[in-house]
Amino acid sequence: MSQNKGKLYLIPTTLGENEPLEVLPLSVKKIVEGLTFFIVENEKSARRFIKKITPRKSQSSLKLFLLDKYTDDSETIKYLDPCMQGINVGIISEAGVPAIADPGASMVMMAHKKDIKVIPLVGPSSITMAMMSSGMNGQNFAFNGYLPIDKNDRKRAIKELEKLSKAKDQSQIFIETPYRNEKMFTELKQSLTPSTLLCIATDITLNSEVIKTMTVNDWKNQTIDIHKRPTIFIIHKF
Repeated sequence: MSQNKGKLYLIPTTLGENEPLEVLPLSVKKIVEGLTFFIVENEKSARRFIKKITPRKSQSSLKLFLLDKYTDDSETIKYLDPCMQGINVGIISEAGVPAIADPGASMVMMAHKKDIKVIPLVGPSSITMAMMSSGMNGQNFAFNGYLPIDKNDRKRAIKELEKLSKAKDQSQIFIETPYRNEKMFTELKQSLTPSTLLCIATDITLNSEVIKTMTVNDWKNQTIDIHKRPTIFIIHKF
């Protein structure tokens, strides 16, 4: 029975170097204080986050399981064993909320299969916060992850998303590796129809945050520093 098993907590983290309790509710701190087992995307950043939000927690007591794109399935199959023994486990993403644009989704699915209760905790998601503040269609939107790296494939993908946006009245969200942000911005201005809306949301929740929505034509007369800064791109064609 699931009530005899531990729970799997999805623990949000900050989106940058701000203090955790500036953007996270106190309930997250209380949950972290009570956990020993964590599934993490990056051990170093996870330990730093845990130390920041619960300074008195013993680092030597932590049991961390690494989950990134290189982790083998033969390892992850054991990560929820503590839950099966009645012990709660937390998943911590590299930034933002677990399981959204994040390898944690595989563990959440495993928890469902094992009848382990999954508890998502409140925290910042750059994807939803960008959508909230874009002024675009919050009733109908899609997250597309990363676009192709190849220039021709990427241009084709941009045009396809623009066409889909108009056909479905659907805002299209995507991201890019931060050091390629400026190249993406240039290609969007070159490939999209001048009247298409483009939102650029960068450094969300940080003091350097910039969120702006304009037509592609208006963006051609603007400069914005998004180099190596976490950025969300959203387009909508009417």
